Amino acid sequence: MGHITTKAVHQSLEERINRFTQGAPATPTLYKILQVLFSEEEARLVSLLPVRPFTVSKAAKVWGVGELEAEKALDRLCEKALLLDSCREGVRHFVLPPPMAGFFEFALMRVRKDIDQKYLSELYFQYMNVEEDFIKDLFFASETKLGRVFVQEPVLSGDNALHILDYERASHILQEAENIGLGLCYCRHKASHLGHACAAPWDVCLTLDDTAASLARHGHARLISLEEGMDALERSYAANLVQIGENVREHPAFICNCCGCCCEALQAARRFGPLQPVSTTGFLPKLEAGACTGCGLCAKACPIQAITMETIQPPAEDQEMRSAAKFHGLHRRRAVIDEAICLGCGVCLRNCPSKALRLEKRPVQIITPVNSTHRFVLQAIEKGTLQNLIFDNQAFASHRAMAAVLAVILKLPPLKRALASQQLKSVYLDKLLAAKKD
Repeated sequence: MGHITTKAVHQSLEERINRFTQGAPATPTLYKILQVLFSEEEARLVSLLPVRPFTVSKAAKVWGVGELEAEKALDRLCEKALLLDSCREGVRHFVLPPPMAGFFEFALMRVRKDIDQKYLSELYFQYMNVEEDFIKDLFFASETKLGRVFVQEPVLSGDNALHILDYERASHILQEAENIGLGLCYCRHKASHLGHACAAPWDVCLTLDDTAASLARHGHARLISLEEGMDALERSYAANLVQIGENVREHPAFICNCCGCCCEALQAARRFGPLQPVSTTGFLPKLEAGACTGCGLCAKACPIQAITMETIQPPAEDQEMRSAAKFHGLHRRRAVIDEAICLGCGVCLRNCPSKALRLEKRPVQIITPVNSTHRFVLQAIEKGTLQNLIFDNQAFASHRAMAAVLAVILKLPPLKRALASQQLKSVYLDKLLAAKKD
């Protein structure tokens, strides 16, 4: 009976998680992961919580307990990085983060003894790398991506630097952040338990603003200065890591420094090619063929294998040159860039000794959501789950919260506004859209 009860509460937790725009497909492996991270009582409590941020009084009401008891339970969940907390106008607010970037990763952002991190890493590998449904849903189920790539700023030319926007610079994001947190790289930490971690630095996982403050407050990261944050970026550039942050213009919650061998997003880019798991930069590398020496360093450094080397042979009609080249081993190689999968990160430029590569603007503009709310709404519309945001009775009981979501909807292009209206089937929303059109 106890086993049945445990499975039931973790199934309720799974159903709660899947009310997020970003969910987690239910499999036996997922239940094992949730059992490692959440006790039976924690699973029961969290399964009752709202989708959107809530207060102590809201949690107390949902749980049917006093506020003091509710706050103690909320603090315990924050201490395990299962919830994030912040303070607004003197009132504490809490939120259950999504699995990624969220409580899956937070569990490995520091070394801890209260959970079996090796067993958890094995479960993560099974769930994400073998079963794959979670990864496909995470990266490919919506047009609007969770993450976006930042270009390596040291390789920008003077012309590039003039045309890049502030929010496209990782350094600017750090300069604007109220808090910067530093933790262990979840991906390489996980890989170490599986016996195949690479040599890239671990201590370069950057969280920002409220997320950083909450993780630091509860011991899962440490708050650092801007100088330390910039040092983490410089060390990551030197290690050929790719900077991937939350796909928003204002106040992203994280900047990861990712390697092609351990990072799920870059592994997905390798496996699924042109589907693009993250939003690219606004740049593409271009090759000056005459300057390429064929050394292959750019191809070796590319984290998603978007560059290959091809052999250049003399023209077929020039038999004398072909024979001489073959005899002397003079067949040259040059780099070939697959623009359909290229992230535009600029790692290749850093590794080209002959300076045969340069960055050019992409022909198509990359659109970035304004903030997290904008991204959530776009993804919810694209995945058909907007009703979970709007009609979360516990979280969106106030007109103020409803107005915040509708304000984002009203700024969407007409087609997506129409999709929002169709999904919600709300007379109120239809009237608002009609008024906007008039």
